[in-house]
Amino acid sequence: MTNRFLFYICSVAFLMACKSHADLKETSSAVIQPKNFTSDFNLAFGSCNKQNETNHLWDDILEIRPDVWIWGGDNIYADTDNMAKLRKMYGQQSKVKGYAKLLNQTPIIGTWEDHDYGVNDGGVEFKSKKESQQEFLNFMKVADDSPRRQQEGVYAMHDFNSSKGKIKVLVLDTRYFRTALTADHETGKRTKPNNYGEGTILGETQWNWLEKELEFSEADFNIVVSSVQLLSGEHGFETWGNFPHEVDRFKSLVTRSKAKGVIVLSGDRHISEFSKTTVENMNYPLIDFTSSGLTHAYHKFSGEPNKYRVGEVVAVESFGLLQFNFETNQVLMQIIGNNHKLLGQLEQKY
Repeated sequence: MTNRFLFYICSVAFLMACKSHADLKETSSAVIQPKNFTSDFNLAFGSCNKQNETNHLWDDILEIRPDVWIWGGDNIYADTDNMAKLRKMYGQQSKVKGYAKLLNQTPIIGTWEDHDYGVNDGGVEFKSKKESQQEFLNFMKVADDSPRRQQEGVYAMHDFNSSKGKIKVLVLDTRYFRTALTADHETGKRTKPNNYGEGTILGETQWNWLEKELEFSEADFNIVVSSVQLLSGEHGFETWGNFPHEVDRFKSLVTRSKAKGVIVLSGDRHISEFSKTTVENMNYPLIDFTSSGLTHAYHKFSGEPNKYRVGEVVAVESFGLLQFNFETNQVLMQIIGNNHKLLGQLEQKY
């Protein structure tokens, strides 16, 4: 059985699930929309979730009834190379009442970040990454015979197709292959950019996979899930900006591929924000929508530079929601807090 056929089977299964959610969504009053906007597909995502702290957002997410939920990383806080402990923590999260209900009724996909990977700011050097990958795949309910069980890294492609349009979600792994960071001893920030051309975030195998997926994509929208921010690179924490040549490679790939509606989703930062830039020879802007965190946020946030920021930083617990209209090629991106409070919004036509 080929990988493409396996992906087709998975897509059919997801489509059947999504159809039922679309029917339910029509009666949901929790979705916040302008009067002139209707949604054909709802995608919700979030990151930074401590399994032993109360997540007050699960009921809000459940009421929205998304067609898919995407974990953006730090889905639990483990920081361990002990697989028995890691397995127990994943089990604890799976039993959380709100999440268990979401798991029962909604397709769930996603990636990991450093704390569920196993070590803070960890990368290619983590010795237990193969074992940790299997525990992550168990948590994500990935079949034992899935090709993802044999590959290195948790990256994956998911198709969501309907009579109105197609969405492709490309989940990246920014941990398994990521090489060393450069410490910043001059400014007081944690890290600074590597020398141009030095190091990698994705590794060549994952890069080759991503290039093929975008270049041959027939989707109306292509959602790229990165656990760390792509555009915001001045804050001194983990970011694609620590590997400036990789940022340029990504932009070049999106332009060359001519893929429609590429949107980046990111997490990690304990703040939520929109970043937006114009890329040469690209006929729509590149947006990085950061949503973080679910159980804890950077409440004492007092500011940081981000030349690509649109709107204000949200420094309270929140999740991200994207509403897609295939007829108008519009996406309504929203940052939503407890009790469905709308904390930020960005609408983009593609």
